[in-house]
Amino acid sequence: MAKESRGKKLHKNKPTSKKYKFYKIEDGKIIRGKNCPRCGLGVFLMNADNRLYCGRCHYTEFLSKKTEDKEESEDKKDKQ
Repeated sequence: MAKESRGKKLHKNKPTSKKYKFYKIEDGKIIRGKNCPRCGLGVFLMNADNRLYCGRCHYTEFLSKKTEDKEESEDKKDKQ
């Protein structure tokens, strides 16, 4: 037996786009996050542990270990 229709479905509010988080305003200038080189402007790269990732085209850019090692060594120096 098929289910009977129960009328219209309730409207569910969708979460808004959070692109405002990728822009920063410093000294009256807009500073953008890193954009995807394949998709172009407006498509931002996600910042993961050791890489930058585009969710639209799956472009991945790995961060070099040298920069990570420098940051860790600077943090250790600051703590001492």
